[in-house]
Amino acid sequence: MGWWPFKRQKKPLIDDPHIKGTRVWLTDLRELCELYFDNHVEGQRRIAEMQIEWKDASAEGEVEKELLEGLERRAFRLMRANAEDWLTWLDNEEFWQPGWRGDDGEPSGQSGMN
Repeated sequence: MGWWPFKRQKKPLIDDPHIKGTRVWLTDLRELCELYFDNHVEGQRRIAEMQIEWKDASAEGEVEKELLEGLERRAFRLMRANAEDWLTWLDNEEFWQPGWRGDDGEPSGQSGMN
């Protein structure tokens, strides 16, 4: 009696992996950086590890080209940062927003405020 309204229907098992969105990737990067706010060298080492994950996800089609480029732009700035610049990048809210395209490379926090 399939018409009985109280009978539980078996739901098909969907074996699709969860694909992270832009905000999740950015949040993961930001959380990692904030975890090492007082040790930028270790944070930079962990970013290098994270870059491998990004490239693997991109090769599997889980990360779009534009997202990978945006993550790499941020990683480039963070990897070149000294201790002071590291903290400035972490505090720059614009830097962590989806769609951030970069600037002249200086972590002034003033990009886009002309």
